[in-house]
Amino acid sequence: MLQAKPPVCHRRTLRTAAELVEAGLARPSAALDLLAETTAIAVPPALAELMVAGQENDPIARQFVPSPDELVTSAEERADPIGDEAYSPVKGLVHRYPDRVLIKPILVCPVYCRFCFRKDRVGDADATLSASELDAAFAYVAARPDLREIIFTGGDPLMLNAARLADLAARAASIGHVELTRFHTRVPIATPERVTAELVAALRSGPPAWVSVHVNHPRELSGGAGAALARLADAGIPLIAQTVLLKGVNDDAGVLEALFRALIRARVRPYYLHHPDLVPGTSHLRPTIQEGQALMRALRGRLSGIAQPTYVLDIPGGAGKVPIGPDWLVEDGVQDADGVVHAYPVAKGGPTC
Repeated sequence: MLQAKPPVCHRRTLRTAAELVEAGLARPSAALDLLAETTAIAVPPALAELMVAGQENDPIARQFVPSPDELVTSAEERADPIGDEAYSPVKGLVHRYPDRVLIKPILVCPVYCRFCFRKDRVGDADATLSASELDAAFAYVAARPDLREIIFTGGDPLMLNAARLADLAARAASIGHVELTRFHTRVPIATPERVTAELVAALRSGPPAWVSVHVNHPRELSGGAGAALARLADAGIPLIAQTVLLKGVNDDAGVLEALFRALIRARVRPYYLHHPDLVPGTSHLRPTIQEGQALMRALRGRLSGIAQPTYVLDIPGGAGKVPIGPDWLVEDGVQDADGVVHAYPVAKGGPTC
């Protein structure tokens, strides 16, 4: 166990094994060196300052600091767990659902999650789409009138400057059948100083924009994150949150309750609670589906509906997301949040009138 001590104050992003060790966030090891060589590391000051140095199981550090457990893989894990490659007809674009596409304009993030399903690809600054590659992606959208929504992801699209974001908004606005855009991001949490008036204006310059914020623990909403989210909400941009259920981070009803309450106070609607994807080397972070269902059952009676996300599984291979929450219907009745069964005429098939 590392000796607990205050973290070394860094005003720059930690990117190497040596910097993590110096900050007291990791211990020297061959495993750490190997992981630092083979995967991207980035821990910005806003998140490093939330970590408790010397505590290897700190819920913030557990998400972003490499662990030797990542070198242990299991047979069910997949290099492309959600099937991005099979549904990518154009570079940087994924078309899995009939009415929307993902566009990945950049593969750089402000912070790199150890459980990310694109962990082997993010961090490549050279993978930013060129103007001609963006032309091809938007031409694909323009040629398909059924596509109503563009989801900008990556990487993290808010790592682009305001001018580049305004260009994306303008390109989307030029396609008449695109009704809205969505930006998936960790920037308001990891580097809140990037959420400037110029960035907000760029997001608002195209079709109606929604921002989906990735946040997994209530402590992540401290510091500048609240102010960054307020700048977006005050500008009229709808905010939703996506959370990944992670063992040792938020697999506790009290932690999830605190997170979801903090989100709605910040005017962010909890949207999805994701069961972790089958990313190689992440079994130490994956609870069972049954454990996730039990957590959702426990939260049902403790939180209002606006504070409860849908618990979902992204089916391996690209079949899409499906809800996997607990089933409240039982034989001849329905359970309440306390597990008490109440009589109700549950249909078993056949005529209903």
